[in-house]
Amino acid sequence: MLKSLNPIPNRMIRQVLTTLFVVLQILSGTALSQDYVVPRLDNGQPDFQGIWTNDTITPIERPEELGDQAFLTDDEISAMEQRIAERREKSDSNVAVEAGGNVGAYNQIWLDAGDTVLSSGQTSMVVDPPNGLAPIRESALAERDFYFANVENDYIYHTVWDRCITRGVPGSMLPAGYNNAYRFMQTEKSFSIVYEMIHDVRTFSLDKAEHVNEKIRLWMGDSVARWEGDTLVIETSNFNDRGMIANSAAGGRLKGVPASDQLQVVERFTRINEDTILWETRIDDPVNFSAPFSISIPLTRDNEYVMYEYACHEGNYAIKNILSAGRAREQQISN
Repeated sequence: MLKSLNPIPNRMIRQVLTTLFVVLQILSGTALSQDYVVPRLDNGQPDFQGIWTNDTITPIERPEELGDQAFLTDDEISAMEQRIAERREKSDSNVAVEAGGNVGAYNQIWLDAGDTVLSSGQTSMVVDPPNGLAPIRESALAERDFYFANVENDYIYHTVWDRCITRGVPGSMLPAGYNNAYRFMQTEKSFSIVYEMIHDVRTFSLDKAEHVNEKIRLWMGDSVARWEGDTLVIETSNFNDRGMIANSAAGGRLKGVPASDQLQVVERFTRINEDTILWETRIDDPVNFSAPFSISIPLTRDNEYVMYEYACHEGNYAIKNILSAGRAREQQISN
């Protein structure tokens, strides 16, 4: 006799339907053609090879004033792009450096953060929950803030990106101030992603069916990849508890939020037209988030983009200088 199944909670049903609706809207906004035929390798697999970028001014989380508005109007897009351009020009034109003060950071010459919203016109990269905000636990925010407040005291309080170790998963796919390019390479039995930022490489064996032993914990986790029709699905677990969900300022509130060893990430890559691959990810970390949440970003093909070495290495001068500044500050106080 079959056992009765537990009913699916209404909240879960609403989340699934909301995510499906938003993804369908994104597909519509990125010019998905009903007649588009996905190019294929000789073995029949979809061909994703090439360089794809995701530089954008779209925020990772939705501005509070937009509420549940999932997409921008054309007028709102134009206004936002103009506002960002004017703000950047003003910032570059009003650099003031004082002795003993902040020496400033890169100007726009050195940055490549994009000057347009995502091609889908979505108001945030977070598409579920409906308010576009990641459900971060207060304890995770407190740990993040403690780390930020203590960067002059110990290298362990810096992001793992600042330490030139990794941006992790899903962080390596999130836009930053520059180096927002990804090279996809394929063979019959493998799929590789080369990240321009921090020179990480992930190679997935398409023959692998199970994760490694749960005792093995890695910075970028352990992944199992497979094709579901024309979509590449990558499930990643076995993380250590020393990473972060996002590492750059573009991560907004998510920058510095810790990733626990219970983190599980599911990524889906779908080529929806000649110049666009839709990257979707579902993030589940019950230690640091009160519920799973989803991010969706269209990646844009760029045949002219050239990826250069990102020569960052652990133990760089910046960390040493920040720590020495903390000791100098202590010396000033003691005197």
